[in-house]
Amino acid sequence: MSSENGPMKLVAGNSNRALAEAIAAYLASPLTKAVVRRFADMEIFVEIQENVRGQDVFVVQSTSFPANDHLMELLIIIDALRRASAKRITAVLPYFGYARQDRKPGPRTPISAKLVANLITHAGADRVMTLDLHAGQIQGFFDIPTDNLYSAPVMVRDIKERFDVSNLMVVSPDVGGVVRARALAKRIDAQLAIVDKRRERPGESEVMNVIGNVEGRSCILVDDIVDSGGTLVNAAEALLARGAKEVTAYITHGVLSGGAVARITASKLKELVITDSIQPTEAVRVARNIRVVSIASLIGEAIARTAHEESVSSLFD
Repeated sequence: MSSENGPMKLVAGNSNRALAEAIAAYLASPLTKAVVRRFADMEIFVEIQENVRGQDVFVVQSTSFPANDHLMELLIIIDALRRASAKRITAVLPYFGYARQDRKPGPRTPISAKLVANLITHAGADRVMTLDLHAGQIQGFFDIPTDNLYSAPVMVRDIKERFDVSNLMVVSPDVGGVVRARALAKRIDAQLAIVDKRRERPGESEVMNVIGNVEGRSCILVDDIVDSGGTLVNAAEALLARGAKEVTAYITHGVLSGGAVARITASKLKELVITDSIQPTEAVRVARNIRVVSIASLIGEAIARTAHEESVSSLFD
């Protein structure tokens, strides 16, 4: 889908160049020439090398590892565009870092997701587009329009191609993710199970209770973020111990820090499917049981609809 009616520009930071280029290809609109580089002391310098005056500009940048560098790049790109008189600036964050800090877990702790929302707004963004926010209420941390896209249509298409849906059980790896898992289960008309983990006493290993009968079923674990992979691996073991036939995980954001890839490769998970919202590392690309599906066309379509002032929510009906 191209953007003939009305000037529109795509600008990419350095966090996920491959995804930005795939989105540009979908839109048949080349990336705007821009330099995003470092001075010797690692200060970030940005120069937009095309005229953007009066244009509708979309900045594609995930605030993934290194999160602070990529966030700062985003803020400086937005500032450069604002000072270059762009008509409207949309910050497109396929992965919104700091989203897990969306409330105070204890006294004297920050709500960093709100701080980051303020930074993006004050830098000069007019709207925000993101994917599978960790907590939906983060949309309310912004005082500008925020579109939270869902990877569910991409996941559902992939699941239907690969599984006998009649024998599927969608599983939430914890109680907090039930709403997300239920939404996916509803789309493929599958049943829902929940893994409930609890520590009886501090320092003791957790007891995994599976709510729902998974015996003989192909189980699909659904979540928004896989970081260390511990929860996922433990949930897979608990499901297999309850007689599940096989366990696959569909997770939107593959943060996969530390030894996560090795942990998943060595686990009993048949496959972990993630999106390219975070640029996959070399370790992810060569892992035997990790597969990446692209969300470029989903984000590209949402950008096109925003540029043409059409409905974005109808993408998910």
